[in-house]
Amino acid sequence: MDILRSLPIGLYLEQPITWLHRLDPRIKLFGLLTFLLSPIQANEPWRVAIAVLLIILTLASQIPLRVWKQQMGILLLLSFMTLAIATISPDGFNVTVQPRRPIPDVNITASQAQNTPSLTIKLPQPTPYSYVVWKAGSITITRKSLDLGVRVCTLIFTYLYAPTLFLLVTAPEEITAAIAAIFAPLKFLKVPVVEIVLTLTLALRFVPLVLEEVQNLGRAMRTRSINWKRLGFKRTTQIWLILAERLIDNLFIRAAQTASAMQVRGFTTPNTHVVVWNPLKFFLRDIVLLVLLVAMWGVRIYYGNEF
Repeated sequence: MDILRSLPIGLYLEQPITWLHRLDPRIKLFGLLTFLLSPIQANEPWRVAIAVLLIILTLASQIPLRVWKQQMGILLLLSFMTLAIATISPDGFNVTVQPRRPIPDVNITASQAQNTPSLTIKLPQPTPYSYVVWKAGSITITRKSLDLGVRVCTLIFTYLYAPTLFLLVTAPEEITAAIAAIFAPLKFLKVPVVEIVLTLTLALRFVPLVLEEVQNLGRAMRTRSINWKRLGFKRTTQIWLILAERLIDNLFIRAAQTASAMQVRGFTTPNTHVVVWNPLKFFLRDIVLLVLLVAMWGVRIYYGNEF
């Protein structure tokens, strides 16, 4: 269960403070949307470039190696395994099609077969294009299977690592403040923006508590040295049900403690209580990064479309 500590899913890195921490959360949110939306209907070079850019950002931000080494390694291993499986699997393009009606029999004698000219004309290949990229024995890699493998492996890495990196360098209060600032005009349409962002803040704060409870239960079971092989299926299922019930009870206790802490601090409802978020202000680095993101979308529109 110690893997929950080594994989900072949904956790915020407080120290050290990198240049990604100092960016405006609205810019980081726009950058996250760029990484998540730009690979849609994009070509292979753009998807690979997005995945490589995430790795470069992690290295350039000088985040400690212990924070992202194991997580990025697992994601890269999963992506390359997906790439290998998808590329060597049949692409389903050369499917044998059988007619719905039987083909009538045609009696052709041996002399007629010799006099019949061949309909297949062998012409030289005018271009170096080949649908089969590589073939060795029964393993065949085609252009379609390679395209599918690159598409799936890059999307898996991008969609799993980009939100994790965003949550790693952005505090939950900054995320809610950015969302509240972006959707502030919706207040005129009587949309409860404050309630929505407050719920999001509590949810982001509750994720580490869930991971901590799961880790505590795992350690408690490990210290008891239970021999699962001797228990059998029925007793093992009963123990897992007891653990799930205990986990839910502990989470409800944590939720009640959070509600009590809010009531003690005088919080009643978002409509009557003034919720003060972190002040947001653009700096020169934020403006430069915003220009780079807009330019990135321009490159995506003109050169990154799928062929």
